[in-house]
Parts: sequence; structure tokens; C-alpha cells
Amino acid sequence: MPLSEHEQKLLEQLEKQLHEDDPKFANSMGSDPGRTWSTRHLVIGVLCALAGIALLLVGVTTQIIIVGVLGFVVMGGGVYFATMRKGPGTRAGSASAGKAGKPRSSFMSSLEERWDERRRDDS
Repeated sequence: MPLSEHEQKLLEQLEKQLHEDDPKFANSMGSDPGRTWSTRHLVIGVLCALAGIALLLVGVTTQIIIVGVLGFVVMGGGVYFATMRKGPGTRAGSASAGKAGKPRSSFMSSLEERWDERRRDDS
């Protein structure tokens, strides 16, 4: 049984309050409400990093310094892009996030799973 909109809003408020009260603990729990990982960024970043490594190897093999430097820059940019996170304006954790297929934070997912288990045990 999914959580009602009211319950989801309460959980989101609790998560936000936890992050404001103790951000270090909240970050260790993975409950940063404003930043989420992006799979698209990860895939594009890894592909850019691999292309950068290839350019770097071509530059070293052909002994053309500018190609090697360009490969290193592309590789570094790819790693940076892969580790970027979505900002607060692009978060998809709205009240309908659970069943609509939108990503949710792991903190919220674990709370929802515990809630579902408790409801099943009570039945």
C-alpha cells in the first residue's frame, strides 16, 4: 500500500528538517534533498573520459603534444561531468514520485519500504 500524499509530504518535511538540523549526518544517510545523481551525466561522462583516454594515447603514440593535452582535458572534463549532480531545481521527488517512475532519494525509499513492511505485518 503506497503512502498517501499527506504522508509523503510529512516524510519530505522530516527529511528536509533532518538535513537542516544535522547536514553531516543527513549527507552520510544520503538524504540531501536538493541534489540527486544523474544516470545520464554518468554515462556521458564515462564516454567522454574514455574518448579522452583514447586521444591521450593517440597523442603519446604520435608524439603530438597538443593531441595528448587535449585528450587529458577531455578525460578530466568527462570525469567532472560524470560526478556532477542535479541541482535543487531539477529534483523529481514530488508527492507522486513513488509510483510514477520518478527517482526518489534512498532515504525516502527505505522509509517507504519499512512502512510497507509494517503495514503487511499488521494485516
